[in-house]
Amino acid sequence: MQGCDASILLNNTATRESEQQALPNNNSIRGLDVVSDIKTTVEKVCPKVVSCADIIALAAEVSTILAGGPSLKIPLGRRDSLTASTTLANQNLPSPSSTLTRLKEAFAVQGLDTTDLVALSGAHTFGRAHCSLILDRLYNFNFTGKPDPTLDTAYLQELRKICPQGGPNNLVNFEPTNPDKFDLNFYYNLQNKMGLLQSDQVLFSTPGADTINIVNNFSSNQNSLFNSFATSMIKMGNIGVLTGKEGEIRKHCNWTNAESVELYMGSVTSESEEGLVGSI
Repeated sequence: MQGCDASILLNNTATRESEQQALPNNNSIRGLDVVSDIKTTVEKVCPKVVSCADIIALAAEVSTILAGGPSLKIPLGRRDSLTASTTLANQNLPSPSSTLTRLKEAFAVQGLDTTDLVALSGAHTFGRAHCSLILDRLYNFNFTGKPDPTLDTAYLQELRKICPQGGPNNLVNFEPTNPDKFDLNFYYNLQNKMGLLQSDQVLFSTPGADTINIVNNFSSNQNSLFNSFATSMIKMGNIGVLTGKEGEIRKHCNWTNAESVELYMGSVTSESEEGLVGSI
């Protein structure tokens, strides 16, 4: 979590713990194999030119458009990091149970304001979350032994069917009616106490919050939402960018180039040794 530098793609090594194992990312980050497949294809045509960081940014751009969201023109030219930091990921990424104050603080550290917070949260108009992230809201909110009072009672019962106590860690749609489309429903759901994550619902249910008017605006004004989301995505995509001679263009997204060479040499040595054994 050092910025838009593809640090999250780096795997574990003897000296590095992957950001994929940070608490907010664990059992949440998906699609890494897709990024690797894209990188492999691109390297065959255009070696050492397109970074893994830019591939992630382009994937976000294209997936937003394909889901019916706004057109984005995300700047390119990022380079890939040589390091990763699980500590920073745990420190900077808000949790699904974050309060509005915590969310604002986390976004402000990255140079993002309240409108950015509400707009980017709208990405939860599609996607899914595991039951483990909402069980406390359903059964024991803030250790009260009761559900979160900001959850609609009918929605609560539907969620309990999907996520029974002691049951499997199922996936739940962020948006129950249209989970694969980028639309206004996320904000409409917040108005009706149907935000899946606590960190989403607090945008509307925190008394006197300045986010309430923004939610109301986005719930009824697609142009406003789309323009704000596009602007905020570009801002987020410019956080901690490496350019010039900083970092590198990785050949394989999961390893630095030095690590890729070591892995290749180890593979060649292993194959040679196996060949020698086989020829005896």
